[in-house]
Amino acid sequence: MTVTPPAKPIETLAGKLAAVAGDIKLSHTVFAMPFALLATFLAAGSTQRLPGFSEFGLIVLCMFLARTVAMTVNRLADAGLDSSNPRTAGRALPSGQLDKRFVIVTTVFCAAAFIAAAGGFWFVRGNPWPVILSPVVLAYLAGYSYSKRFTWLCHVYLGTALALSPIAAVIAIEPEYLGVMEPWLLAGMVACWVGGFDVIYALQDVEHDRSLGLYSMPAKLGVGKALWVSRALHTVAAGCLLMLWRTSPQFSGGFLAAAVLAIVLLVIEHALVWRSKRHHINVAFLTINGVVSLLLGAVGIAEVVRALTVQA
Repeated sequence: MTVTPPAKPIETLAGKLAAVAGDIKLSHTVFAMPFALLATFLAAGSTQRLPGFSEFGLIVLCMFLARTVAMTVNRLADAGLDSSNPRTAGRALPSGQLDKRFVIVTTVFCAAAFIAAAGGFWFVRGNPWPVILSPVVLAYLAGYSYSKRFTWLCHVYLGTALALSPIAAVIAIEPEYLGVMEPWLLAGMVACWVGGFDVIYALQDVEHDRSLGLYSMPAKLGVGKALWVSRALHTVAAGCLLMLWRTSPQFSGGFLAAAVLAIVLLVIEHALVWRSKRHHINVAFLTINGVVSLLLGAVGIAEVVRALTVQA
């Protein structure tokens, strides 16, 4: 096995922050952010209003900070594992570009900033629940990084972690909205959708995971069985999506069309990895799922605005 020599440590603060941003893949924020914003508009729309500018800004800031904490914890937890995996050995920590102390400080700073931002809803809306629950959210997000050491349900754990985003948004904007089915259907869709595509993403590391005894679903169940679980999860996600359209009075035919197109894209995603093919994983993982989230988020928000305009 070829050993990659250590990279030169980054000296400047700007360079270190850029390395952290590159390692945590800010582009992957596209998976959760649209659903948090959709939940924000649905929750506000349930009381015949649009979210305020301050509410919108706090949701975006909290999402950014919470995801940063989750991903930096993941990089810290997996630094040793990443160093033995050719796909991840070039990341900033295992390659020696960054030291753990800097990443730990960044994590602590972002965690404190997340709690402070959550407290902003108390100031803006008189709602203390976001700041009260913020440490619980951070702990749950951080827990995912260790789940693959114990259970092949780690992919479902990741799905539920991202599914916290619409639930947390509803708690921040209009907690009473949790009393209806819509936010739970949206969260269920996100959980099963993310869990399903994370199984596909794990196909890249089957041999490495098996060699270290890690509990990814493809490594423990076999690639074929894992892909069937992924298909089942995406089938449930499709059902939640259609039930959400059927249940919500804020959605009309536009969201149904977006939901059907999203389901077609998921079918294409599975066609790309049919018979355990791996050479299209990046297209299946990032491109298709990025389109799914942006499509549903954008059309869903437009539908909420449309419904409020019609009622006005």
